Amino acid sequence: MKQNLTSTGLAVALTTALLSGCSGGGSDAPAASDRDNNQAVAGDQTAKGPVDRFSDGRIFTINPGTGATNDMVAAMIQMRPGDVMSFGCGFFELDQGLLLQATENIRIEGCGKDETVLSFRNSVNVTGLEALNVRGITVEGLTILDSPGDAFKLKGVKWGTLRDVRAIWSGGGTPITADNYGERLHVACTAPPFNEGDPAVDYVPSSASGRYGIYPVESENILVENSESVGASDAGIYVGQTNTAIIRNSRAVYNVMGFEIENVQGGEYDNNVAECNTGGFLIYDLENITQYGDTSVMLNNIASNNNTYNFAHSGLVSAVPRGTGFITLGYDNIEIFNNVFEDHSTAAVIYTSYELIDGKDKTSDKKLDPYTEGLHIHNNIMRNSGYDLPPPDLEAVLDGQVETVLPTLIGIKNASNPGKGAHIVWDGLLDDLDADCGYPLDANGEPVPMDENGKPIHTNAHPNPACHYNAYKFNAMAERKLPQWGSCFHSNDLGAESQPYMNFHGTQGLELVLAAAEQDPSILSPEGIQSILEGASGAMADTDASVHDCQARFGQTLAALPRVVIPPYEPSGDIDPAPSEEYINRLCERNVSPGSVNRRALEVNCPRLDQYNLFADAQDPRSTPNEGGVPFVLNSKLFSDYSTKYRVAFIPPGTRAIYYDGQNGGNLNGALHFPNGTVIAKTFTFTDESQGTEELVETRLLIRRVGESGKPFWDGLTYIWETDASGNLVANLAMGGGTRAVSWHYQDSNSGRLLSGSTDHYAIPNANQCITCHSNDDVASGSAPIGPKPRNLNRPYSPESSFMGTQGQGGFPQLNQLQYWQDQGLITGMPTLTIDGRGIATNVERLPHWNVPGDGGEEAGSAADIEQRTRAYLEVNCQHCHNDRGAASNTGFYLDHFRPVNASYGICKKPTATGGGSCGRQHVIVPGDPDASIVSCRVGSDNDPQRMMPPIGRSLAHAEALELLDNWIANVVTEDYENGDACGGGTIFQSLAQ
Repeated sequence: MKQNLTSTGLAVALTTALLSGCSGGGSDAPAASDRDNNQAVAGDQTAKGPVDRFSDGRIFTINPGTGATNDMVAAMIQMRPGDVMSFGCGFFELDQGLLLQATENIRIEGCGKDETVLSFRNSVNVTGLEALNVRGITVEGLTILDSPGDAFKLKGVKWGTLRDVRAIWSGGGTPITADNYGERLHVACTAPPFNEGDPAVDYVPSSASGRYGIYPVESENILVENSESVGASDAGIYVGQTNTAIIRNSRAVYNVMGFEIENVQGGEYDNNVAECNTGGFLIYDLENITQYGDTSVMLNNIASNNNTYNFAHSGLVSAVPRGTGFITLGYDNIEIFNNVFEDHSTAAVIYTSYELIDGKDKTSDKKLDPYTEGLHIHNNIMRNSGYDLPPPDLEAVLDGQVETVLPTLIGIKNASNPGKGAHIVWDGLLDDLDADCGYPLDANGEPVPMDENGKPIHTNAHPNPACHYNAYKFNAMAERKLPQWGSCFHSNDLGAESQPYMNFHGTQGLELVLAAAEQDPSILSPEGIQSILEGASGAMADTDASVHDCQARFGQTLAALPRVVIPPYEPSGDIDPAPSEEYINRLCERNVSPGSVNRRALEVNCPRLDQYNLFADAQDPRSTPNEGGVPFVLNSKLFSDYSTKYRVAFIPPGTRAIYYDGQNGGNLNGALHFPNGTVIAKTFTFTDESQGTEELVETRLLIRRVGESGKPFWDGLTYIWETDASGNLVANLAMGGGTRAVSWHYQDSNSGRLLSGSTDHYAIPNANQCITCHSNDDVASGSAPIGPKPRNLNRPYSPESSFMGTQGQGGFPQLNQLQYWQDQGLITGMPTLTIDGRGIATNVERLPHWNVPGDGGEEAGSAADIEQRTRAYLEVNCQHCHNDRGAASNTGFYLDHFRPVNASYGICKKPTATGGGSCGRQHVIVPGDPDASIVSCRVGSDNDPQRMMPPIGRSLAHAEALELLDNWIANVVTEDYENGDACGGGTIFQSLAQ
């Protein structure tokens, strides 16, 4: 029977009964353990017999009111297999996001999407509900309102169901509140505003709304049904970089794009309604991200009146023409049948390619096939299409966003019906055989995997080839294999009121227009352009759709694609249920000998830090560590509002860490490999040298545990320092995090720079936020260490603060840390080090101090020095998420230490999403222009959840680091960098640029 915990029960459970962390996978052999569910704990003076180690599944009930956020956070950090978080009926005002991490078989429920409304309007977090690395989650019966970023986000989820949920934003009208939500949640579609400023009868769109309504990404076995999205500034219901996904019986209204399938392998739209969006449905591949898609089916849907002006900030979706029913580019094998497309001012269907956007052979990501092939459109109804083409956004065009001229291009080239679109519009572009382009190789020089058709199966782990391999599309005579690598249209009911079809032949003929415009710029009028194109052979659009009549041409049409089937749920068994209260108390209250760590208690989350007996002085985590714990510092550290930090590694006696570095590709992003039972402690303090004080704020622990499955995992705990009733300092477990007003005034130990300031909002992360940053590609899962990589430990030990003098951790030998660990028998597998006069090992990798010019060996202030130090800062502060296995892997923006500085490092890379997080800018890094670079905006933001980067662990912008970053972009990064010329120029038709 499940245990039902209300608000009172949650408060008790948070600090007692359910104080253990999450579990996960891994390959390390577990250490021997004396645990037994039916044994008293050895050495426990209070043991009275066997105890139940695990509790049953529980129901956490959250009710509206002032305590709702705290109750939600208390529940979310405890969710274990079989647990349910149940929101009551009513309107909830929540100031933190609902974050679920590294668990399985859980359920989040409300009373129904009209009865339970979770408002995140004032949340400090960017996402409403976010599930990361969860195996088996169902979210049902609730609405998320006014999330700063995404409303529902599932990332790294296997088996995820979103049923009867709604994402909605108040938009540009008055806010939706507890007083009016009953009437405001239901948004009709009657008269969408064609242009910004037009009357908005049903709903007022806003670019300030969050990006995605419902957003499963990098996931598997996903079902979205009976759900709705209203007002997203990018896409309403968006499945990205996912395998096996079904979206059915759902509705999207007044989003920029209603529904998206992006880089999905095996997707299905069934019986959905897209209305009053800018565009209805989109199936495509996006460049430079984790995987590339193939095979999606779209059936029984209605796309109607998707004519709202495009209100996106940036990104590819910002170029979708108003009045589009369906659009595809760069995605193979799509079947579209039994759908209704009606009342679209540009076209019912737009079939286009990246060649139109980038130019022939100019798409920078050579792993991406720029063309959609295997497109099968049949048995659809199309009515009233192409009657009012939107004008180009001239400001955007001048800024290099040439995609907005697509509707104008269509209208100008339509000789039979000038200025109009059609039911089906094709750009007419296909690639020719590149016989000189060899099959692509992986990083080890081996051929990448291929599918049954010989098409390479690329991932973000593969290097970008020099050319786009396409031989699989052609036979031995260099002829395209048809209809497989073409398109088939048949049996569609096309309304006579609109032109049925047009092929506008891409940009053919426009080179003549540009040449004429150089002599006479006034020629760039619709009439002038059309007069030139009419004189160019093959430049104008044709209306002959027989090229897509596969039955007549080839005696066959494309075969029906398989419907998507989601397999039955399979639990991993790697995640333990929550431990019982009695079991926790027995372990944490054990008596241990002086100087010994309470290692049995490391299995669970003790209510107080002192119960682990990690430090000689229980009231001071800067004192001498017990049981051979060794303090350490880093060359470059994570910015945490100018705090000073004390780090200690407790490696179990008789065991050693294993040395792995990134040289020769061995351990590119991971830390040292620590044995089971290791504890990494990090204490955050705020130093005021002018007053001779140092305030203890929090101590975080990373503990390498072993689950019942035998697999190791890292767990992250936070303890907040407080003064108890007796005047003693005590660190209490704070899995829900917290905030603290702090101030500092000290000289930085590396740069010598005086740092002084204060904040009222220093953020102590909750347990689930720890995993967001600390989940990386370490051998074991969970909250793995980030900092202790060999290159970051390669320096002499010296505390960040001089407060302790030579006492406690201040008195440890100031020797090269790697060498000291080896001498103490704490590490194995390390090469013999060559130590220079600075105490640095010169024959292994090293990360420089980011804030000390010349520290990496390059001339101080040189381009190489600035880049080296910028990359060090970005690695330590951003790379733990921005790598191909991190929390931001779906962005395709990776900051790995050994990665070349190219498109994947942000150079002229377009954002994967729009919304406020793009800052209205078009590329992550623009050579020579930090003011146009998204990364500068985000690092410099400190009060906008959509923009702040990193989004957690800080309340302030790091001014000194931003100065270095902007210097690098402005004065070091040039168009000579790989992909550096891809940010776009001033020409209208970028695809014609040489």
